[in-house]
Amino acid sequence: MVGVNPPIRVLVVDDDPLVRSALGLMLGGQPDIDIVGEAVDGRDGIAQAAALAPDVILMDIRMPVMDGLAATAAVHARPDPPRVIVLTTFEADDYVLGALAAGADGFLLKDTPPADIVAAIHRVAAGEPMLSPSVTQTLIRRIREDTDPNAARAEARLAALTEREREVAVAIGRGLSNAEIAAELYLSVATVKAHVSRLFDKLGTTNRVQIAICVHDAGLA
Repeated sequence: MVGVNPPIRVLVVDDDPLVRSALGLMLGGQPDIDIVGEAVDGRDGIAQAAALAPDVILMDIRMPVMDGLAATAAVHARPDPPRVIVLTTFEADDYVLGALAAGADGFLLKDTPPADIVAAIHRVAAGEPMLSPSVTQTLIRRIREDTDPNAARAEARLAALTEREREVAVAIGRGLSNAEIAAELYLSVATVKAHVSRLFDKLGTTNRVQIAICVHDAGLA
């Protein structure tokens, strides 16, 4: 049918067969998601990614042979890499930072509700990074501990924004997606994306997490 997007091709990489089975059952019923393969460790995941060309990989962290962080870095080193969502039972700061440094596009805990995992796959496939709220807070806390937060400087940076841009920035600081911001502020998603692009320019940031940190430093979220 003309205008219908093809299903999102997903590769599941996890050494636990029960987890692979559960994800397969959960995602297999989604009409716009296609589970194209499974891998049992990081090295197998790299090989499967090369052979199957998935759009999104659900990647465990702790696996034998090669862990998920090393596999994520290797996948992202290839031309036109797939998106990677790290899906794990661990919320430790080092895992979050390690996953993002390796090039992960999302980080979710395995106890995330199924509907939220499905939503995360759609968001990441569309090029929008996805972090669970608890992980976002962990990341912000860690970065603030490693740097010297300057509330006055953050407030000065935000002062250059228009009222609408400030509202969008605060919403990003709350962890809302573009679609959620659009619904809350009665804007189109395209308009929200335009505001986000201007925020990058005005705040001198390159991603949404940096915007969230600025908002939190200013005490607005």
